[in-house]
Order: sequence, then C-alpha cells, then structure tokens
Amino acid sequence: MISREPTIERLATARSLLLEPFGLDETHLAKALAAIQTQRVDDADLYFQYTRSEGWSLEEGIVKTGSFSIDQGVGVRAVAGEKTAFAYSDDISEASLMDAAVTVRAIAQARQNKKIRVPARKLARIRSLYPPLDPISTLSSTAKVELLGKVEKMARAKDPRVVQVMAGLASEYDVVMVARADGTLAADVRPLVRLSVTVIAEQKGRREMGSGGGGGRFGLVYFDEAMISSYVNDAVHAALTNLDARPAPAGEMTVVLGAGWPGILLHEAIGHGLEGDFNRKGSSAFSGRIGQRVAAKGVTVLDDGTLADRRGSLNVDDEGCPTQRNVLIEDGILKGYIQDAMNARLMGVQPTGNGRRESYAHIPMPRMTNTYMLGGNKPPEEIVASLKKGLYAPNFGGGQVDITSGKFVFSASEAYWVENGKILYPVKGATLIGSGPECLKKVSMIGNDMRLDSGVGTCGKEGQSVPVGVGQPTLRIEGLTVGGTA
Repeated sequence: MISREPTIERLATARSLLLEPFGLDETHLAKALAAIQTQRVDDADLYFQYTRSEGWSLEEGIVKTGSFSIDQGVGVRAVAGEKTAFAYSDDISEASLMDAAVTVRAIAQARQNKKIRVPARKLARIRSLYPPLDPISTLSSTAKVELLGKVEKMARAKDPRVVQVMAGLASEYDVVMVARADGTLAADVRPLVRLSVTVIAEQKGRREMGSGGGGGRFGLVYFDEAMISSYVNDAVHAALTNLDARPAPAGEMTVVLGAGWPGILLHEAIGHGLEGDFNRKGSSAFSGRIGQRVAAKGVTVLDDGTLADRRGSLNVDDEGCPTQRNVLIEDGILKGYIQDAMNARLMGVQPTGNGRRESYAHIPMPRMTNTYMLGGNKPPEEIVASLKKGLYAPNFGGGQVDITSGKFVFSASEAYWVENGKILYPVKGATLIGSGPECLKKVSMIGNDMRLDSGVGTCGKEGQSVPVGVGQPTLRIEGLTVGGTA
C-alpha cells in the first residue's frame, strides 16, 4: 500500500468531512475570501471544524453516565488594524459561507474597491507529531467500561481506607481546515484522550481526596495496565498522605517545588504574561522588557508546540501556522513573546505558531501550547536536603494570576514541612503567594529532573478553553509567602 505525504493525507481527510458532503471545494473558499477582501482588510481566514467526542464516567462501582456528541461548523474572520470582525455558523454551505463573508467585511469602512488578486495556493508546512486516528474507535464500548472497572478495582485494592472511587474516560476526534487570505491552506487531524481518577479515603472520621490521570494525542490503547496503575497510585497516595496532614504554617519561607505538574505555576504566573496581546497593549508585567534580565541565571523557559503526542502540541495552530519551539526566557534573559498572526503583525514580528481557539465559534488569540522550564544540574534529593526550614510542594491544585501585576495565588494539593533537610510531616491548606516576575528572580537551585505533566492541563483565557502541557524540574525558590492554616 502506498501512503500519501502527511500534509496531503490530512487535507484529504478534511475535505472529505468538511467540504465534499456540503458541495464545497477550494474554489468556494477562494470566492468567500475574495468577497471579504473587496474592502481593505489586513487579514482574513476561514476555519472549518468537525469534532466528535465521547465520555464515560464511573462512580460507586458502576458506569453511571456516557455521552457522545458531534459538532461541526465554520468561523469566518476579517482583521483590519486592531479590529476583528467574526461570524460563525454550524451550517456548512455556500450560502452561509458567503453570508458570513459579507458580514465580516463590514469591519472596514467603505472605500474605493481595490483590485482583488487571488494569491497562489500554498500548503502550510506540516509535521506529524501524532497519528491522524479517531481515538474513539480504538477501543470497543465494552472495553472502555472494563477499563473504568479496572481503575475501581485497583484503587480499592491499594488500601482499605479508600471508600470511594470516581473515574472518567474522554476521547475526541477533531478535524480542522484553515484557508487564509494569503493563499495558505492547512488541515490537521487531532486525536485527544484523557483518563482521570479521583479517590476518597477515610480514617477516624476524616475524609481526604486525591487525584491522578493523564492522556495525550494517541489512541486509548495507551492506557495499559502499567499506566492505569501509575494513575491509581498517584491518586491513592495523595489521599492517604492528606489523611495524616497537619495544618500548614504561614509566613515568608523557602519553598521547593516538585518536578512536572507544579509547572502550572510557571504557566499561570509567567506564561500568560508572555502572550503577545497583553504585551502589545502594555498590560503585562513583562511588556517592553525584551533583552532584559527577568529571572535568575540558569532559568530557561520554552513554549514548544512540537513535542510528539503531547496534549498541548499541534501540527499547525488554528491559523494554519506551523507550531514552533519558542525560547521565551534564556538563562534569565527575556527573548520573546508567543504570538498569533494579528498581534505579530501589529508588533512587527513573525507569528510563533500560537494562534489558538476553542472552536470554530471563537476567534484565535495567542495561547500557550506546552510551556516548561529546562532542567539544571542539581539532584532533586540535594535540593530538598538543602532546606533548613521550609515547604516542599511536589503537587499543585488550582491557582490564579493578575496579568498586569504578575501576582499569583496557588494551592498545594500535596506538601510537606521540612527541617534540616528532613521531611517531617505532610501539611494541608498551603497556598503560595507571590509575583511571577519576582518569583523567577528568586530561583536559587534547579534540578536535573525536568519532567512534563502527565497530560491533564486545560487553560482558560477570555472564556475559551484549550488543552495545554506544563513542566519543570525541581526548583528551590527563596522568600515565597505561604498562606497556611496554622
């Protein structure tokens, strides 16, 4: 069997789902884009999307709910200067496409019509970061129910104190096609799966919760016995640890953050502040600071949408631009921001492959993909042992940040009190309070254990949610404020 080049293969899949069933082809796309450009716009694009998703959830030993949905539609956008006009429809047809095109071109004031030149078609450069498969079909319904039952059985077998188990399995098959005014034509086929585990443990009338899980852009066979066991171990360990937790201390202290998921602090406190829209408007704590030192030496932060199979990765972004490995901070020096097409144009730089949108019904904006800090040279054990008195937080819960000031508040879902280099006991209720830019300057030790999260991250911005990845090595940070319960 002769296989086609991935770019051609993905375009063929997109055409078969998004154009051909509705009597459309690329001449109709060119006609709609030409209609928008009868007014003086700086950019325009069409974004077609087909999404099929499925979810199963288990509680109290049985699979209680299952869901299945199909959504499809097209978003039409015109950009003039800083203004954006956008229309979308779940009716994919020539009529709705042209109606949307006529609607959005009104963003530009009526001027003398300019001569329309239809640009030559150019296929977006594309890579193969994940297989173009439908993950929903990679396991039968019976096998999916059995998988969730296995999670329940494993969790209860770990410890008699586990009194409740909840598990969820989600799969999504997403096909997109982007046609731009400059002639770019791009398509992507995006599988996405996630398995989540939550347990509740009880001891002497006290109940605590723990969670685990992961996923990425592959099929459901990824969740084999060993992978399920690792997620269950994480959930049970967290719940049992919190059963013995004491109230967390409060005050300014040295904090050691664990590797992997604690990179969510990096994502929220620093990553959002490096998005192009905030910096173009001057509302970020990092605005106008390219080339300046914004972090301690040794701190290098990247946003990389090209990591194979990762939850935050994309072959092309939602504007048809190839994703990139973007160095944001290098050895403490701010090198650049992450950009979509509009903000890049207005700032006089190139797009970085970070134009993302939740669906065809949303406009793109600069968003993170997989954001992480590179590792250093210190063994993590040495970093924890260096603590004379302080907090070790290997796992995080939720948090929030103010983009303008960079100030953040995060809760630690698993944390320990350390004295003289020894972990003494777990603590509960610890919150980390600080400023993203200042926090980076206080990094004093960087571990050699850089790790990405297991594939569970979802980022929200201006009402839109997209899958992302985070990661970091073990870090020692001086002088963080800890809000506790003691």
